[in-house]
Amino acid sequence: MGITASQVNELRKATGAGMMDCKNALNETNGDMDAAIDYLRKKGQKISDKRADRESNEGVVIAKTNDDSTKGIVVELNCETDFVAKNADFVAFAEKIADAAMANFPADKEALLALTIDGTSIKDHLLDQMAKIGEKIEVSNYEHLEGTNVVSYIHAGNKIGVLVALTVAGDAAADAGKDAAMQIAAMKPLAVSKDGIAQEVIDRELEIAREQVIAEGKPENMIDKIAQGKLGKFFKENTLLSQSFVKDPSKSVEAMLKAVDSNLTITNFRRLGIGA
Repeated sequence: MGITASQVNELRKATGAGMMDCKNALNETNGDMDAAIDYLRKKGQKISDKRADRESNEGVVIAKTNDDSTKGIVVELNCETDFVAKNADFVAFAEKIADAAMANFPADKEALLALTIDGTSIKDHLLDQMAKIGEKIEVSNYEHLEGTNVVSYIHAGNKIGVLVALTVAGDAAADAGKDAAMQIAAMKPLAVSKDGIAQEVIDRELEIAREQVIAEGKPENMIDKIAQGKLGKFFKENTLLSQSFVKDPSKSVEAMLKAVDSNLTITNFRRLGIGA
């Protein structure tokens, strides 16, 4: 049977695939629209399988919160090239995934991929995108956060997304939270405070510090004390509340928050970044 231009256009609208790809899919499936969509998804799966060893180090990160700022999500959608990452359609696709995540607040990435957009699962939409673009496209990371006041922040042209959970509601707290989110984007703290640092990390840092002190030839009776001092410096540099506030290094992030409200602190954060 002959494939009409209107059929090709309908398939193109449904999948976003190129005109020739749509025409070929319809020819291969004798004009069956559903079968043609499956044909294109299989093409996307073949691209995914073929490029499984390719690195998808480009992409965008989208962070969002709900209307009352009690929940937030952050999604990282990756591709292979910066050219695709900057494409408006690719960014719009990432926004749709983030909107679905915000509306449904899935527990993990697998639950996110099972969500539907316009009747089609996100997992199948990814195959559609791979068939359309010809690159490996994947949701590599997804995080969510709840709290009294959750703030989202996107940095560096959608390359880094941050969520911050605060103990106090209101605009002043949210503004401080935004400053803290900028701090997180730039300084990459490991945890809110030293209580959030895993014991194995502490043990490793302490052992490294001891080896450094020994290599410096310090007296035996000073090794543990100096090593503990180095560990304290590690906590100061790598835990959010103890870090020097980038906008005003004379105070810590904790002091910046307390200056806004004595009850204001950060309970948790999430940070996703392209290649970071």
